[in-house]
Amino acid sequence: MTDQPDDLPTTVRDACTSLIRAGEHVTFAAVATRTGLSRTTLYRHRDLRQLIEQHRDLHGDRITLTGLATQIDQLRQSLEAVAANVRRHEEHLRKLERADRAS
Repeated sequence: MTDQPDDLPTTVRDACTSLIRAGEHVTFAAVATRTGLSRTTLYRHRDLRQLIEQHRDLHGDRITLTGLATQIDQLRQSLEAVAANVRRHEEHLRKLERADRAS
């Protein structure tokens, strides 16, 4: 495989998409065959494993514990971003209220 490590997620995503379009099941073995990567590499790299599991989940396969953990982590990160945004807006409102009272 000649891809650089930065290209691996794109390569794996493309392989998953190709399998789905061909009406084939997205499995680690199938993705390994399409990409030329070993299944060990696909399992060892969390981001690659998550990509494959997400594509499996999208097409009716059961959700795995790793996939569930990934979804929980993504939701937690999203919630933290929303909370930070709310805190920033609240602080801005407090500043505006103080400025309004001062004038």
